[in-house]
Amino acid sequence: MYEPIRAKSVHTLAADADFPHRTREEELNIQLAGHLSALLAVTDELGLEEPGASIAGQISRLRGTPPVRHAALAGADPAALHRRALALAGRALVVAASRADTAAAILTAERMDAHTAALAELSAPAAAPAATPAPAPAPEDQRLVGAH
Repeated sequence: MYEPIRAKSVHTLAADADFPHRTREEELNIQLAGHLSALLAVTDELGLEEPGASIAGQISRLRGTPPVRHAALAGADPAALHRRALALAGRALVVAASRADTAAAILTAERMDAHTAALAELSAPAAAPAATPAPAPAPEDQRLVGAH
């Protein structure tokens, strides 16, 4: 009634496969370097030299080679760039914490603080102009029309 299975099952164990495997640590290194590279691109776009050098140092440590740096500025909205950098630093912090990379975790936490402060500064209203004096009260002898 049923035909016997003649082909190999598609549900073979991954251990039997013949492709290269990476360890969890290698995967986390790749993921962290990717998040830091994206953060570096946004940092370079913001024109932040010192933080960019620190991030590039961490990427070099993880990859073994220096990262490619973003050279041209696109002139994007600084608030949008700081929000993007804050999100990227948060993602990098999660990965750094999961692989117990203290140096990367400290760096990304500092970047999160810096971008949060920059966003607060950008969203704060400009300094209020000098207060204008309130108008003088109307003299008491002025009466409303029709009032007795």
